[in-house]
Amino acid sequence: MKRYDFKNIEKKWREKWLADKTYEPDLDRASRPFYNLIMFPYPSAEGLHIGGVRTFTGVDIYGRCKRMQGHDVFEPIGLDGFGIHSENYAIKIGKHPKEHAADSEKNFYRQLSEIGNGFAWDKRLETYDPEYYRFTQWIFVQMFKAGLAYRKKASVNWCPKCATVLADEQVIAGECERCQTQVIKKDLEQWFFKITNYAERLLQGLDHIDWSEKVKIAQRNWIGKSEGAEIDFKIKNSDRVITIFTTRPDTLFGATYMVLSPEHQLISELAKQIQNKDEVLRYIEASRKKTQEERQEAKEKTGVELKGIKAINPANGEEIPIWVADYVLSGYGTGAIMAVPAHDERDFEFASKYELPAPIVICPHWPEKTCPILDEAYTGEGHLVASGKFDGMPSEEAKWKIAEAVGGKRKIQYRLRDWLISRQRYWGPPIPMIWCNKCAKWTPEREENLPVLLPDVKEFRPTGTDKSPLANFPEFYKTTCPECGGEARRETDVSDTFLDSAWYYLGYLILGDQKSNIKNQKNPFDNERISRWLPVHMYIGGAEHSVLHLLYVRFLSMALHDMEFVDFAKASYGDPISVFRAHGLITKDGAKMSKSRGNVVNPDDYFMAYGADAMRMYLAFMSPLTEDGDFRDDGIRGITRFLGRVWNYYNGARTSDVQRTSDVHDVSETVRLTHKTVKKVSEDIESLSYNTAISALMILLTQMEKAQSSFADVAFLLMLAPFAPHITEEIFELRGSKESIHKAPWPKYNPAMIQDETFELVIQINGKVRDMVEAPIDITEEAARSLALAREKVKTLLSGTAPKKIIFVPKRLINIVV
Repeated sequence: MKRYDFKNIEKKWREKWLADKTYEPDLDRASRPFYNLIMFPYPSAEGLHIGGVRTFTGVDIYGRCKRMQGHDVFEPIGLDGFGIHSENYAIKIGKHPKEHAADSEKNFYRQLSEIGNGFAWDKRLETYDPEYYRFTQWIFVQMFKAGLAYRKKASVNWCPKCATVLADEQVIAGECERCQTQVIKKDLEQWFFKITNYAERLLQGLDHIDWSEKVKIAQRNWIGKSEGAEIDFKIKNSDRVITIFTTRPDTLFGATYMVLSPEHQLISELAKQIQNKDEVLRYIEASRKKTQEERQEAKEKTGVELKGIKAINPANGEEIPIWVADYVLSGYGTGAIMAVPAHDERDFEFASKYELPAPIVICPHWPEKTCPILDEAYTGEGHLVASGKFDGMPSEEAKWKIAEAVGGKRKIQYRLRDWLISRQRYWGPPIPMIWCNKCAKWTPEREENLPVLLPDVKEFRPTGTDKSPLANFPEFYKTTCPECGGEARRETDVSDTFLDSAWYYLGYLILGDQKSNIKNQKNPFDNERISRWLPVHMYIGGAEHSVLHLLYVRFLSMALHDMEFVDFAKASYGDPISVFRAHGLITKDGAKMSKSRGNVVNPDDYFMAYGADAMRMYLAFMSPLTEDGDFRDDGIRGITRFLGRVWNYYNGARTSDVQRTSDVHDVSETVRLTHKTVKKVSEDIESLSYNTAISALMILLTQMEKAQSSFADVAFLLMLAPFAPHITEEIFELRGSKESIHKAPWPKYNPAMIQDETFELVIQINGKVRDMVEAPIDITEEAARSLALAREKVKTLLSGTAPKKIIFVPKRLINIVV
């Protein structure tokens, strides 16, 4: 018998698939296109992580099944190689980022080629390829022309270690999501994209796409829609007002003080009237050293009263103090709040500390006249009290009555902030904008001059200032104005790496290996492939990108749709991805993987020891792809033994403890189980429940070893193919096939064959299970009654007592009530 030599078998088929272009669909003629997209991998310096192997092979299992079900599957691959991670590692090892990118690309593609995926290698692309970032820059130019890109001075997140600004989404618990350094605030001139223009559409679009619910929840929370009112508070003895936004105008009579954020411009405008100005300025300076998260999540709220200034509550005309406190943020609402201590937790905590009044104006037990002394804020609904003519009115109704009475305006507000695009680093696409002193404005580079090439410079390290390394090279930034022809200066910042990955699914279709499929230079996306293959049919990736990549890719698609560059939009929302599923994470022997624990799984070691098929199957067998899994060495050895049984079965060997039989009943059982398995495996792959699909295949193989069936022999091999593509391809060839198993049709089941002839009838007495008996699937109630009452165990328990009632549930149970 031929030995199962996985190393040579896997190498043989990798080379043949590549040579035969087995997984290269005709993008222009596909009749049943299915875009099976893998989240753009970042080529880590350490190589492919085991979690990435699980995700990539999990995506491939789904795609292989779809291909066998008759779809033209497009599963491209590329590298998201620009960005801070790559540059930081290059600095660490003393290499230029461009040199390091070439090394990591070679290693990453080597590893990706060994996992057995059906990648369309001819269409691969890398974000640091000038032909790719030419269109990253082209998109920036179009965003600017459409009024969706702008430059302004703003207080931004700054990572001292990475020496660059970060978008809000890249700050996690006050730390840089790249290096975990505490983030500080800086006032800098930066480029932004107006993602806030799309807040409502991004929110509404979530109801029209089939995405993992946890991702939808994260995006809804990040967008943060609030409906409320803007209300003006006059400042005593001044013509200025403080405008606040509140979702609870029904509590206006309970506002006993106001709070301004430390950045609020009114503080400087009224500086002469502030009696304790030095104290206020010291507080503001101290707050600037705190992160946004530190300000919001501080256990103890702090603040300073602006002595000498009072505001007027527009509801009751009372004078109330004005404070500056860093728990109020300039980026949310108007940067000022009305404080209602009795009905807001933060305000209650602050008022308790500084002994400010907290009158109750919403009563949960109205019309009782007494209200308790609060030990915490009451934030629910109720009826108004101590609110003048509005007393007794339901709070929901009072919201808009009070707002109208004081001249307030209804308003919808969002937590979402514009996307900060600028980065003060080297390794990224230069922002294609030019400043001309004569024209006194920013102008985009001419499209025919794109790409603005990233120059090869030796001194690429971050400057540690608000200037990019490119600002040190006059040969790069000195240029001429595209409009007047005069002397001008290029922007020296590069764009956020998330812009590179916000359009890569389009890049695979128009670039790839050809780099010549662009027929309309004014609109590179004017291509039949775009409308044929999009929106993406299945996208699997990490939930950690919920409010980063996954939000940006939706926004950019909507913007391109509105600019009429793409026409694949789903309804009017312009979402580019129909289905998204978030994968789970992997631990090792129950613990999080880390170098310090010494439990990091190196995929190369396992591929060498067990082969790609065993690794693919084990990673799929751990748990559903959408859930977390725990990697254990004994588990992969079990899968290896299973594949050995598969090889032996198809090569004529018999297991030591089980002999095949030709008994008609046993063969019938094999056929029936095969039909059931086809149904189950098909459904489980669709739901990404690969673990239970593999379990069903294991059960079927055991039955096949007992009783062989030609139908089972073929169907089993076809169902195993998406999980173990190499061994099944080899067996398929050994059985005489000239075609690839991965282009063979997926097996079908006969609905009549999946119906059981018998079932286990549960027998209950007064609702408690007392016995079970095998019964015909079509047993009648009368027959079930006779069968149950004739059971010796039932007779003993009844002791001659006649049943009062019989409850029969077909195909499930019979309950005897006595």
